[in-house]
Amino acid sequence: MDTVQLEEDDVTEEPTSEALETPEAGEQPIKQRKNSLYTGVSDELTENMRSGWDDTELRGLEPIEQAPHTARRRAALSARFPGERLVIPAGNLRTRSNDTEYGFRAATEYAYLTGDQTHDGVLVLEPDGAEGHTATVYLLPRSNRENGEFWLDGQGELWVGRRHSLAEAEQLLGLPAKDVRELADALRAATGPVRIVRGHDAGLEAALTDKVTGERDAELRTFLSEQRLVKDEFEIGQLQAAVDSTVRGFEDVVKVLDKAEATSERYIEGTFFLRARVEGNHVGYASICAAGPHATTLHWVRNDGPVRSGELLLLDAGVETPTLYTADVTRTIPINGRFTPLQRKIYDAVYEAQEAGIAAVKPGGKYLDFHDAAQRVLAAKLVEWGLIEGPVERVLELGLQRRWTLHGTGHMLGMDVHDCATARREAYAEGTLEPGMCLTVEPGLYFQADDLTVPEEYRGIGVRIEDDILVTEDGNRNLSAALPRTSDDVEAWMAALLQGS
Repeated sequence: MDTVQLEEDDVTEEPTSEALETPEAGEQPIKQRKNSLYTGVSDELTENMRSGWDDTELRGLEPIEQAPHTARRRAALSARFPGERLVIPAGNLRTRSNDTEYGFRAATEYAYLTGDQTHDGVLVLEPDGAEGHTATVYLLPRSNRENGEFWLDGQGELWVGRRHSLAEAEQLLGLPAKDVRELADALRAATGPVRIVRGHDAGLEAALTDKVTGERDAELRTFLSEQRLVKDEFEIGQLQAAVDSTVRGFEDVVKVLDKAEATSERYIEGTFFLRARVEGNHVGYASICAAGPHATTLHWVRNDGPVRSGELLLLDAGVETPTLYTADVTRTIPINGRFTPLQRKIYDAVYEAQEAGIAAVKPGGKYLDFHDAAQRVLAAKLVEWGLIEGPVERVLELGLQRRWTLHGTGHMLGMDVHDCATARREAYAEGTLEPGMCLTVEPGLYFQADDLTVPEEYRGIGVRIEDDILVTEDGNRNLSAALPRTSDDVEAWMAALLQGS
């Protein structure tokens, strides 16, 4: 690919033609590649490119579906920080391969509060009176046709596609929209208390460096994390849609296991990715397509190993919706469609642990209950199999089962695969479950290939089963129940898919 706007050391210092006008306030000069095949722009071409374009402004747009929800979320944020200016950035593009940009994914806090996903966007809540705020979204306007930006700049319309105008954005988001290129100067001149969500926009952080503190900014991020603990009806619908697409992605994988055997784990990764891109925005996280002993590596994302009949495949993957909600599901399946007796024994133990964990997910219960219930089952199995000395209470007290269970049994789920991660411990891990919370339940057993403390036949076997569980008023709902979980059902499901493929 060939673009114009690149890293600073690869562009000219000044615009390459007198025909490029002095940029307006807030704009950056248009820079061309140092080694461009064109050394300038003629006056005639400049004038030609300015005219002859149709009016493409979109009018009468309907607000996006989540607009009423984002408004309610902003109101809650406003109430928490009266009299303070709040700055929530979307983030910026990052260059890849000295030519293009990495795929952009808006910061969760920004997307949660606006529904917008464009790079360089910023939500600002300005104090309005003693308690309220006026919310404004700052965005890049459509690329300029007068100064040549739309065709000369690497982020111009003819290079990367049309942006919404500010007027269009206002209709879609239900928010006043202003030019983001003017924001940094406005923030530098601002007075009064300010908080910013850090880590997404270094330029804005620099503009506010003498106005913010790390402690106060952390409080803002913590509140926004805890605000997402309980999902609203829109979010629950999006999570179910993400799971439904993920189920179809798992079915796709089963149907091509013969092709994966002929190639590698990457065939599995690519197959699932196709479903994620066709029905969603992307995968919600790097897919774990772990065959054979790779299943004992918790985050195996290289996905370059062999796929062999007789071994197990641990597939941990999730589709992310166009609104950035992700599923997170794991199934461990026999590559040839049938568990061996030992594989079945280990799988059934993990299933039993997951059943105990899911049963503990209910409103009013402690968040940790599902983890404790699942770990107790797995510890008992390890004692029963003679792999560790009991009693079970001793094993749990000392955490000895963790040699083979390794990780916690689940986490909150939402726009981030590990959602609400900066919430206070007392609100999350030591908190109480409420209707609308969504979490994963994912126990596992992992016997490393070089673990001399277990019989040789166990070594290289890894099993995890993971489902997305919504806390309801009277218990819970398994959003991913459409994927079979018992060993018998997994075999029957695979047989039916392979027969029909």
